[in-house]
Amino acid sequence: MAGKGANTSATKGKKKEVKKETGLGLSYNKDENFGEWYSEVVVNGEMIEYYDISGCYILRPWAMSIWEIMQTFFDAEIKKMKIKNCYFPLFVSSGVLQKEKDHIEGFAPEVAWVTKSGESELEMPIAIRPTSETVMYPYFSKWIRGHRDLPLRLNQWCNVVRWEFSNPTPFIRSREFLWQEGHTAFATMEEADTEIGVMVMVHGDDKGLVLPPKVASVQVIVIPVPYKDANTQGIFDACAATVKTLNEAGFRAEADYRDNYSPGWKYSHWEMKGVPLRIEIGPKDLANNQVRVVRRDNSAKSDISMASLVEGVKETLDNIQQSLFDVAKQKRDACIQVVNTWEEFAEALGQKKMILAPWCDEEGPCALHPASQFRQKNPGRKAASSGSSKAKDTNKKAKRKPPAQSEGRKKRREVESNRDEDDAD
Repeated sequence: MAGKGANTSATKGKKKEVKKETGLGLSYNKDENFGEWYSEVVVNGEMIEYYDISGCYILRPWAMSIWEIMQTFFDAEIKKMKIKNCYFPLFVSSGVLQKEKDHIEGFAPEVAWVTKSGESELEMPIAIRPTSETVMYPYFSKWIRGHRDLPLRLNQWCNVVRWEFSNPTPFIRSREFLWQEGHTAFATMEEADTEIGVMVMVHGDDKGLVLPPKVASVQVIVIPVPYKDANTQGIFDACAATVKTLNEAGFRAEADYRDNYSPGWKYSHWEMKGVPLRIEIGPKDLANNQVRVVRRDNSAKSDISMASLVEGVKETLDNIQQSLFDVAKQKRDACIQVVNTWEEFAEALGQKKMILAPWCDEEGPCALHPASQFRQKNPGRKAASSGSSKAKDTNKKAKRKPPAQSEGRKKRREVESNRDEDDAD
């Protein structure tokens, strides 16, 4: 008969039981099986649906609304800096791509090509943009004829396609994704789509999503809690009045009046979707002219009078936003380590830390690649084994790249060096 310890060991990696009363529980714990937990959260939280092409996903309204809120905020801010929106075509000619082969060298294995129209082969294959510099910059040179044409400040909201070969992950590594890219004389890019995935990973828990109030499409969900002999209509009227008051005050609030689900089911449903604040209104709340408020981030409960509803909700949402930021910052800071010696580097790498190390000149004695040093000091072990799966993906990509890659990088370094000399002159 197996002992207690054996039983614990045998069940450690197994799925946890889904809540039978709601059917909404997650099958995996975040701390024990992060990858499976993440995949389950983004589906059960109604953010994405898997598509029949690997690496492509349907963005459901819950996720799309987060993107739109981020887009609206950012777009308004860059317009204050006199940056104008534009849109360039999705397709790139093979000739243009070939001219910029050094620039897109890292993307080359991931470029998707259109080679046929119906049953006919195209005379020249057409690429689907992996990034937009090669599309935009030939026209920059056409539009900029002198200093009077500067500055040229353009922004583009678009989708790009990179045919990732392995381990596609919603919002993190997908074959098509939305992004924002700003371009002046020099390119800068922001992969805002990735921010959604990082937000899920950092803030989510074993109940599902945890959305920061600033990006949640629904900041407050109001749930009526009627009892058998209660004044049901009065409770519903109070819920409607609460939503109206909050919406007029600028909050994004909704009520869940569905009568085919119990209040408990609704609690779990909206917790899974990550709504920052839940308001419950039952007979006692109605009698006391108050509402019960429940935070999503820490499940703390409190009562707020109807007279101070707007102020109380604002204060609570502000506190949730700050609390989520503080917790995320603490987690990040705990994962960063400054190192000054190889021994410190190896130890931090083994602990999967983000490492800040002094810069090493490529021609100096310290230029030996860290992986080589790791193998020398740790025979039989691989440096990537102590890092994340992303490190392994990077190694695989490096093997797929053509030998000319290092030459391309060398040329870019020479160009950058020449630019530095010109600036110095």
